[in-house]
Amino acid sequence: MAINVGVLGATGAVGQRIVSCLDNHPFFELVYVAASQNSAGKTYEEAVRGRWLLDQEISYNTRNLIVYDANKICHARGNCGVVFSCLEMKPDKLRELEESYARAGFAVFSNASAHRWTKDVPMLIPEINSSHLKIISYQQKNHEFQNGGFIVVKPNCSVQSYLTPIHALISAGYPVSAIDVVTLQACSGAGERGIRSLEKLMQGLKLVEMIRNGNLDPVFVDHVRNSPDYDNLLDITNNVLPNIVGEEEKTEREPLKILGKLENNEIIYNSDIRISAQCNRVPVMDGHLACVKLKFSDKKPTLEEIISIWRGFRAVPQEYELPSSPLQPIIYLDEEDRPQPKLDKDSDNGMAVTLGRLQECPVFDIKFVGLSHNTIRGAAGGNVLNAELALKLGYF
Repeated sequence: MAINVGVLGATGAVGQRIVSCLDNHPFFELVYVAASQNSAGKTYEEAVRGRWLLDQEISYNTRNLIVYDANKICHARGNCGVVFSCLEMKPDKLRELEESYARAGFAVFSNASAHRWTKDVPMLIPEINSSHLKIISYQQKNHEFQNGGFIVVKPNCSVQSYLTPIHALISAGYPVSAIDVVTLQACSGAGERGIRSLEKLMQGLKLVEMIRNGNLDPVFVDHVRNSPDYDNLLDITNNVLPNIVGEEEKTEREPLKILGKLENNEIIYNSDIRISAQCNRVPVMDGHLACVKLKFSDKKPTLEEIISIWRGFRAVPQEYELPSSPLQPIIYLDEEDRPQPKLDKDSDNGMAVTLGRLQECPVFDIKFVGLSHNTIRGAAGGNVLNAELALKLGYF
């Protein structure tokens, strides 16, 4: 019998993806959707009309669900005991709301950053730090979460494009002392606003091409060229935004918690690794790419050994054969021009990390390129996988 679950923030970009991930899920049945007060009272289909961002249609079982106000926990009681949180709110307000759900007995699996730095909340990548779930019992006592309520969060989406391969090398006996990473992050990482901006860009590029080729009516061409948006379309073409607010700080800090150890009811951050990050937004719809350089602490594996470690890596999700788990969590490609978002982001239903271009580095020890699907592995799918693992280990 499937467990009844709900999605908070179900009408947003990540919420839509979680709704899709839960369709016909063997463990979970989506029975409750909630969003802002503006969407409350509508059917889910009505609430996302004109805003649906996925290629597949809304499932028949979901489209007629009534959307509730996520701020009113009373509506969720009795409907479900597990919620996936992907609300867009100010961090302090969201922190309070997620704690209120946990205090009311809900298992909260959050995509948001509000609780990533809460000391007793595990920030989980199941292939790396599944043992951090053991802190839940302490968290429940510390925050007075009743009836089995707790909070688990997932990390920033770009971190998941390269951290599992690094963990695989550390686990194989090759500790790392320094990481330099440059991320090329897709527009969908900025949510609905980012997706719409790229769609507008693609429409604009097509329009510009038609103007240049003389395939449009001259009167319409003059109207477009005289509009204030025309120069903006040309400016954004082939452009890269070299700053994503707060992203570099997250990228430099979050891995230290994930790679840390659980000791005496406390997650001890990894203090042996230094990380430097630069994060860029690129005109790609889905797929975060990371160019990574590593310095090993002591002994250094050969390139052949590294590839063998990556290709042979398996962890707890694969051992339990969890529904959202990739069969091969790390995929290494030998081609010189891979991985590419267009070709490789959907590997193993978008849940695998795809690597390539492993080389010796003249400054660090090695360098490689990593790729993951930011809205599946890095967001919705990763969150659902966290819940699958917690269920399998008996936390709810």
